[in-house]
Amino acid sequence: MSGNNHHKKAVVRDIILQLHRDLPVEEAKKRFEEEVGNISSIEIAEIEQSLINDGMSPDEIKKFCNVHALLFQSSLAQGDMKEEHPAHPVQLFRLENREIEKITASFKEMLENAELEPDEMKGKIREFLLKLRGLDIHYTRKEQVLFPYLEKYGFIGPSKVMWGKDDEIRNLHKASLAGLDALGDRQQFLQYREELLNPLIEEIEGMIFKEENILFPTSLEKLASEDWVEILMASDDVGYVFIRTPEEAGTLVKQLKNAVSEEPSLAGNIINMPTGQLSPVELTHMLNTLPLEITFIDKDDTVKYFSDHAERIFIRTKSVIGRKVHNCHPPQSVEHVEKIVTAFKEGRKDSADFWLNFKGRLVYIKFYAVRDREGKYLGTMEITMDITDLKKVEGEKRLLDEKD
Repeated sequence: MSGNNHHKKAVVRDIILQLHRDLPVEEAKKRFEEEVGNISSIEIAEIEQSLINDGMSPDEIKKFCNVHALLFQSSLAQGDMKEEHPAHPVQLFRLENREIEKITASFKEMLENAELEPDEMKGKIREFLLKLRGLDIHYTRKEQVLFPYLEKYGFIGPSKVMWGKDDEIRNLHKASLAGLDALGDRQQFLQYREELLNPLIEEIEGMIFKEENILFPTSLEKLASEDWVEILMASDDVGYVFIRTPEEAGTLVKQLKNAVSEEPSLAGNIINMPTGQLSPVELTHMLNTLPLEITFIDKDDTVKYFSDHAERIFIRTKSVIGRKVHNCHPPQSVEHVEKIVTAFKEGRKDSADFWLNFKGRLVYIKFYAVRDREGKYLGTMEITMDITDLKKVEGEKRLLDEKD
């Protein structure tokens, strides 16, 4: 990078720091235009990342990221993102954004229609808000698929800052829906529009700008071709919203998934599975930590495994391994177990559940048919769980409520 670029980035970094120390936005813009002129999206992302690396909290950056976008807007708008293949994940994000823009434009036009009756207005607002629920899929695909790949290259800024802005939009949307029924007279509507709807639309449109002028160019700069292939495959699992997935994308994903082995394999002391890698020690203790008991019976009705949960409900000893399932149950229940397993083998059922009172506790038992990708029967898994305390759960306890 040239010395001039280093100087520009140093100036921009200082401007951002001064903004966080109450420098007026107009003064910041003036200094930016005089000392910098223009800057690329990748440089902005790198500057914000360096601030995080130096200890500035993501919450602090999130609080001012709208100001940052405003500061750089004229400069960023000069750059054109090159056209991508129709199946490229960025192109699909952009197609969704075009549809989101249509929704917000119609929403704003409707809100200015003074001729609508209050009940009709509420109905129209609800219709738009329900349509905007689809934003969650767009944001989730970005957060759960794109952000992890940026993090692999040391870019944690988007997941720390932009994810927080996504959640602010989600919360505004939720509050808008919740407040709709309480609307009565026109004054209440005007206050509702000013405090909730207008900020919601502004934040949605602001997020589109941040994605298209900062996030996507940065991602295209940082990520390799093989990353985009994996992102496309993972995106298919999350899904799309507001658009019909282009035929090229659907065909490519199908071809890619057919070409990639989904079968587990062993590599030294690591078990490679389609959704990750674990050592036998990690897998054993993870299964034993689950708040339930697992028993697996293979396709020949032989007990192959049970988890060693610390607080077992029913006694299991290693002597059960290799035993036929009909020898593991009391005579009065053997016939019922065999009927379930037979139904699994014949493909007539995939699960069966029961619950009973045992030593003062409510115990839930469920049998699952275990099948491979082609539906071939591999065996039966039995889970047993004490649900006594779960039945007492009411309301919500969110992660943010945890005090310890």
